[in-house]
Amino acid sequence: MFSLTVCDHIMIAHSFQGEEFGPAQRMHGATYAVEAEFRAPKLDGHNLLIDIGLAKTELRRILDTVDYHNLDTLPQFAGQNTTTEYMAFHIWGLLAAALKDGTLGEGGRVTTGLKVLLREAPGAWAAYEGALY
Repeated sequence: MFSLTVCDHIMIAHSFQGEEFGPAQRMHGATYAVEAEFRAPKLDGHNLLIDIGLAKTELRRILDTVDYHNLDTLPQFAGQNTTTEYMAFHIWGLLAAALKDGTLGEGGRVTTGLKVLLREAPGAWAAYEGALY
């Protein structure tokens, strides 16, 4: 299995609902290092999985929708606790759609796996991984 990973970062503000979140129920900020790993069993005729430039551009485009925002005020997150796990899932869904619709080129259409990992701290991270198509 081949893989290609691109990385970027975001800074967000949010709060959580529920006693189990303790002080995180109050507004707080988080900085995430975001990694998107694309997987496929074979390379294309140019020995590429997907174009790394397209992958970086699309990841940045997706991250711009949340970077420097208070997630509590964005309609797409209404009623959701925007935990690290949930944000990995959200970003995964947007990247999966970009692969399927051809935004990441023909290589994106044959990519079989995608993992999105958010690192909140050197010792704490969460990810969502799933098969495509």
